[in-house]
Amino acid sequence: MPDTYDIIIIGGGIIGAAIACNLALKKYGRIAVVERDQFLGNWATAKCAGGIRAQFSSEINVRMSMLSEDKFESFAEEMGVEVQFDQVGYLFLLTSEKEVTGFEKQFEMWRRLGHPTEWLSPHDITKLAPALATDDILAGTFSRRDGIGDPHQFTQGYVTASRRLGVKYLLETEAVGIEVESEKIIGVKTDRGLLATEHVVNAAGPNARKVAAWVGLDLPVEPIKRQIVTTAPLDFIDDSFPMVVDVGSGLYTHKESGGLLLGWADKSTPAGYDESVDPDYTDAILMKGLERIPQLETAQIKTAWGGLYSVTPDHHAILGNGDRFAGLYHAAGFSGHGFMHAPAVGVVMAELICGEPTSIDISRLSFERFRTSPPVEESVVI
Repeated sequence: MPDTYDIIIIGGGIIGAAIACNLALKKYGRIAVVERDQFLGNWATAKCAGGIRAQFSSEINVRMSMLSEDKFESFAEEMGVEVQFDQVGYLFLLTSEKEVTGFEKQFEMWRRLGHPTEWLSPHDITKLAPALATDDILAGTFSRRDGIGDPHQFTQGYVTASRRLGVKYLLETEAVGIEVESEKIIGVKTDRGLLATEHVVNAAGPNARKVAAWVGLDLPVEPIKRQIVTTAPLDFIDDSFPMVVDVGSGLYTHKESGGLLLGWADKSTPAGYDESVDPDYTDAILMKGLERIPQLETAQIKTAWGGLYSVTPDHHAILGNGDRFAGLYHAAGFSGHGFMHAPAVGVVMAELICGEPTSIDISRLSFERFRTSPPVEESVVI
């Protein structure tokens, strides 16, 4: 007889671990997380930049971030683990009137929702981050509540806490299908055999579309490569240096081990699973970095890597019940925001699965939105 669980979560990144932990806190029952790798959080989670922010253009993303920041701030105490949410802030640099107009509207929305954000002049920005070239900057926004975190620390925090509560993590176990009988889920097929369950969460990150296809559903999630490069320590970067986003160029950068981490989304990159480091891509990131931080010309490159964003057409996640099958749930398509939204996702998905009112109305993130109305795109994507 196959092992039987009340729910099986496919994907052992931070999204899967957060959902498992929150379900366990609610004493949901027998919970298993299936992960093909020998380590948890070793794929998209491990390769993200670690940014945590609430400065988005859509209200639902702001609300998800604000709930996540609540949880990041209380994480160590609630989970009983050592983690750090380094609230150095997020600084957005605006270099065109169009950007200023757009961010003015968003700024009012952030303030209405209660997210503490400041509107900065070029002089303010120079005081905050002297290393930045500001000749072309018109204004900026900054929130001290935003910041950076270590994805590995927080993932392992969820894993440690959930294991104490009885969650089973089935490592080196690859899900290869979902067993259905009479339009009802009865199990997850793996390379080690069938696991019996009537409830499945698709938290497979870049592979979420493949998982959905097992039951005939076309989930609009595409894997797209992004690259990151880090430098050796730099004497002009101190512990207060914020996460900086140059809206016009798309460059983002934050302090990393005494130096800087720099990234940029090349919008011409085709969908696919290639994570190899492209030297031309790395050079493009460095050139954008030099334009904004001229002192980088003295920097030594430490390392570079590629990772996958799981992108939806409107750059919003897909959360909720699956199509046709009441026992199938999706938590995918975060478009680069999975780490920062993971705490909120864990909360609302556990509430949804347990049949409770959700802390945030996530109907806007339902898969059904792609059928019923033109999607409203999240514009503050990096």
